[in-house]
Amino acid sequence: IFGIGWIKSCPINKPIKPFPITGKVLNEKKQPIVGANIYIEGTYDGALSDSLGFFKFSTTEKGNRLLKIKFLAFEDLTHAITIDDYKFQTFILKENINSLDAVIINVGRLEAGDKSRNSVLTALDIVTTAGSAGDIISALQTLPGTQTVGESGRLYVRGGESDETQTFIDGLRVAQPYGATANNVPTRGRFSPFLFSGISFSTGGYSAEYGEALSSVLLLNTVNEAVQEQTDISLMTVGLGLSNTQKWKKSSLTLNTAYIDLAPYQLAIPQNLEWNRPYQSLSGEAVFRRHFENGLLKIYTAFDASRFDLNEENKFQKLVEKKQQKLENNRKKK
Repeated sequence: IFGIGWIKSCPINKPIKPFPITGKVLNEKKQPIVGANIYIEGTYDGALSDSLGFFKFSTTEKGNRLLKIKFLAFEDLTHAITIDDYKFQTFILKENINSLDAVIINVGRLEAGDKSRNSVLTALDIVTTAGSAGDIISALQTLPGTQTVGESGRLYVRGGESDETQTFIDGLRVAQPYGATANNVPTRGRFSPFLFSGISFSTGGYSAEYGEALSSVLLLNTVNEAVQEQTDISLMTVGLGLSNTQKWKKSSLTLNTAYIDLAPYQLAIPQNLEWNRPYQSLSGEAVFRRHFENGLLKIYTAFDASRFDLNEENKFQKLVEKKQQKLENNRKKK
């Protein structure tokens, strides 16, 4: 009797031991961020930060991975980690200045200055807003709280008049922020958005420094120092713009010009008005900056010229003639 037997060896898969990922999430003021979303990119491994900013979760991933941290009103953070060698880390999130801050109502509080205001819009935000055609006022009309009144093109906020919205450039009030116009023809703002480092628009809550503004405040802050010499060219369907900046050791000069011609727009879209000459405008600005040991000198100058010609019916005169004709008919009947 012969017997044949064999033994087959089968590998035993040991369970992969999860590796802990721990850390802490803070803001730029070293304060804990509650509810931040922390996870490894491409996986479901993650957690939320607690009331003290701490987080902890486990993962079975190995090698190099990307750790993602996200939270509302803060910039997303991506950090490269090695799972096997990972140790406790503290992460700092930067506030996103283009995000809408929480609305805080303070009763009985009056301030004489407002230095902590964040910029709401940048020059790039203005020119990329649909329908604005590079106009600051047209871009602001898309924000909550503003409203369109007829065809004036001016900035109206919550039912107030256009002159109740004051415009300030570097803290100085602008008496006339709009260009020339006629009845039922929208106007445009006089300033190029690329001259300003920040454009802040407030529909309430501004300090006593801007007490003359009853509805809102538009703050335009020019650039304090040119970063580099550069030339910018902007092309639009209704015009073009050219800007050049020259920089020296302690001073800089920026020149900007823009030309607007609404003839292509009026050809593409039928008009209710009879235009003899379409709206055309030429504007320019210059900013000179000089640094001193104890301060900064900025000189700003601007010009704008516009021309247009249209035929507009005198409805009042037509109404008077109609009443006179009616009176004449009544006399003849008598």
